[in-house]
Amino acid sequence: MYRVEDKYNCTEPELYMLQQRMEAVLRPDSNEGGPEGYSIVSLYFDDLRDSCLQDTVDGVNRRSKYRIRIYNDSLETIKLEVKTKKDSRILKRSKNISRKQMESLMHGECIADSDSTEDPATLFNLAINAQGLRPKVIVAYERKAYVYEPGNVRITFDRNVRASSRVAMFGQKNICYDFLQEYDKVLEVKYDEFIPDFLVQLLEVGNMQQSAYSKYQLCREREMIEKYGLSY
Repeated sequence: MYRVEDKYNCTEPELYMLQQRMEAVLRPDSNEGGPEGYSIVSLYFDDLRDSCLQDTVDGVNRRSKYRIRIYNDSLETIKLEVKTKKDSRILKRSKNISRKQMESLMHGECIADSDSTEDPATLFNLAINAQGLRPKVIVAYERKAYVYEPGNVRITFDRNVRASSRVAMFGQKNICYDFLQEYDKVLEVKYDEFIPDFLVQLLEVGNMQQSAYSKYQLCREREMIEKYGLSY
């Protein structure tokens, strides 16, 4: 099912205020390891022409992103994910993979798949063979998440968004990152068909506006500035 995914670039005071409101009425995500939330590290892939990045910059209505994701710097759970955006809605295909499969993909090698386009491994393999899909950037941040079952609502608060071009080090704990600074905090609101009115009201604060925020785009651009002194 395609889900709505709204994003808002926030200041720290706005993020703190909204998180306090959610804390009072929603339950934390059951996957969290503690009261501070958890860390996410993702390795994003793109093809030889940087089509995923260009489609994001151009605001193409239908586009995809390819990534491998781990939590709390642990390789115990490794997620292979393909996110497809169609207009304002998102479809995420996800599955667990092994460390060996992760390493194969990082080297541009295909892994076993089910021949189904619902399988993210199939989509990765197609992109590797046809478009030269390769790792491009590591994106890391800390997340606090809350859920509300009616409407399958998930509200996340992400902080300290940072990037690294040292893609071969993905999965290691001693990676050096470049922080986004101005754009390193984001609120994401995700739901299926509806979001209750009381949550809409609780999410209102100041002049905060919905944004086409893309961690992948911002982190790629940050690394290009660090490497070449130029923006994309």
